[in-house]
Amino acid sequence: MDGTSLTALSVILVGLIMLSAFFSSSETGMMSLNRYRLRHMAKTGHKGAKRAQGLLERTDQLIGVILIGNNFVNILASSIATVIAIRIWGDAGIAIATLLLTIVILIFAEVTPKTLAALFPEKIAFPASYVLGPLLKILYPVVWAVNLFTGAILRVLRISASDAASDHLSREELRTLVNEAGALIPAKHKDMLVSILDLEKVTVNDIMVPRNEISGIDLDDDTDAILHQLRNSQHTRLPVFKGDINTIQGILHLRNTTKLLQRDDINKAMIMQLCQEPYFIPESTPLNTQLINFQKEKRRFGIVVDEYGDVLGLATLEDILEEIVGEFTTDYAATSPDIIPLEDSTFIIDGTTSVRTINKTLGWNLSIDGPKTLNGLITETLENIPDTNVCLKVEGHRVEVLQIKDNVVKAAIVHPKIPRKRANLIQTP
Repeated sequence: MDGTSLTALSVILVGLIMLSAFFSSSETGMMSLNRYRLRHMAKTGHKGAKRAQGLLERTDQLIGVILIGNNFVNILASSIATVIAIRIWGDAGIAIATLLLTIVILIFAEVTPKTLAALFPEKIAFPASYVLGPLLKILYPVVWAVNLFTGAILRVLRISASDAASDHLSREELRTLVNEAGALIPAKHKDMLVSILDLEKVTVNDIMVPRNEISGIDLDDDTDAILHQLRNSQHTRLPVFKGDINTIQGILHLRNTTKLLQRDDINKAMIMQLCQEPYFIPESTPLNTQLINFQKEKRRFGIVVDEYGDVLGLATLEDILEEIVGEFTTDYAATSPDIIPLEDSTFIIDGTTSVRTINKTLGWNLSIDGPKTLNGLITETLENIPDTNVCLKVEGHRVEVLQIKDNVVKAAIVHPKIPRKRANLIQTP
């Protein structure tokens, strides 16, 4: 073999190694594509994305054509390298060719191209799709035969393609995807998206205004007291009941009372004519379901009842929206009359304040699986109703009861949780 032949074989060998690198990078690039981003790009008309998506619809055929091409060029490269090495080094050339070609293919045709493809899958996969598509058509009979034997082997092993994991995201996977979106999604938008996913975990019982805080119109009151309440109410909708909140007669929208309040002969019957039929909500209804129910019933206000029909509280559309977008006030901790910050980083908290409100306002992690209010947390921890002001620890927070009235903790001072390391330092003598 003369020098010209050796040179020609060497050029062919280099070309085969480059083809091997192409097939290796194509495989990794195609498999590393973000399928959801790929679908989006294909819908927007990106030609490379459309071709790649079409190839990935039959993954078995795509992998088949890539592996057929890769194995063919690698085996051919090995044969040519052996011929060249024997010509140069004689019989020892077989071992030398095996060693050198293994190193070259490993570095230049496997690790390097696959690493680049994993880092930049779109830049590798989209151009490669223009080659892999026609190549698949040319080699289709070979690919079909290979896949036929492969499918037979999988059936012997009792493995079906339908057993493969679904390409759809679960709720928790979608939550992780949103949280790891980085700067692509603003932090506020992330919080809203995650809150929407969490709606099914929260019931109306968790966000309702409790029964003892409901402001309504009692028809047993005299007319003057009712008129005074209508003129000075801070709410747009008021439940109308007779004697007891469980005997709700209707819901009054104050917008409808504007003309009525200008009359001198107003009476309770006129007020009842303006009332809307009450809308009742079971306490265990998830918020995502209730949001749809509000929309279906064209309501913004509902009375929450337990399994016996007794009124537990009320829930509004605004309450559900606040679970998604957050409080509508700019600084809830500063404006809320239920949570008052003190100079020593502690807080005076009203006993009826919900645990969810405390967590959202102060960024704490008190358990919401048990009692719904601070009073409930305190009484559950003590296992009785305190008759004097006491100090206790609730889930790592020091709580000092300030006021007790009618067997209910009205107010308490709550300290932030002390970090574990700091607590250990404090306890060290």
